Amino acid sequence: MPLNATTALPFLTVLVRGLLAGLIAGLLAGTFAYVAGEPHVEAAIAIEEAASHAEPAAGGHQHDEALVTRSGQRGGLFLATGLFGAAMGGLLATAYVLLARRRRTDDDGRSGLLLAGAALLGAVIVPFLKYPANPPAVGDPATINQRTVTYLLMVVLGLVAVWAGSLGYRSVGAQAPLWQRVAAAVGGFLLVTVVSYVVLPSFQEVPTDFPATLLWDFRLVSLGTQVVLWTGIGLLFAALMHHDRRRRAAAALPST
Repeated sequence: MPLNATTALPFLTVLVRGLLAGLIAGLLAGTFAYVAGEPHVEAAIAIEEAASHAEPAAGGHQHDEALVTRSGQRGGLFLATGLFGAAMGGLLATAYVLLARRRRTDDDGRSGLLLAGAALLGAVIVPFLKYPANPPAVGDPATINQRTVTYLLMVVLGLVAVWAGSLGYRSVGAQAPLWQRVAAAVGGFLLVTVVSYVVLPSFQEVPTDFPATLLWDFRLVSLGTQVVLWTGIGLLFAALMHHDRRRRAAAALPST
């Protein structure tokens, strides 16, 4: 008789595994962001500082010193990605438990990977295609609140799009051919995504003289950091759950 992961493991145990997976994945993502992204951040800051110094200082205005030095920001990068990864790992573990009855497989590792992939698609890739990340010196400070709210709304709608795709896949019926279920899933996902892209506003605030190569290098590194984070969470959480399942299965075997 197959073991049921959700009944054999209490929520706290699954949560700890998710937090651990997320913390490690967050530190890996921070390492990627530091190695691949810091040169682009430095270049963007240099452009921002050059532009600010080029403006006439009315009334002898002095530029304010940054509250946090660049060294502090670099160190804070790992703290931020580690804590964010742990939080996302905890949310993944919570979703894993809450959706246990809807899973159609007893493979804990596969379930964890599917959830992480769904989160990557809905919470990262869908919003990125509408609102890609921008480096320093890009963006109007007057619209920062509006941009923040619309981005968070896009994250929610991206997750709704993934849910709509899952609902479409299930609504066709298990007896339907695979291509029909896949088509229904893609249709449900695209319907919510396209409507969201059309309804939500766009922001065209990139200066005309900002280097296009630097802009897209920064954006790709930002996306890559999220891909490393969620891939790491999925793989580590799946490995921890699979290892625990094998251990419990071995313990359940009758001793000879």
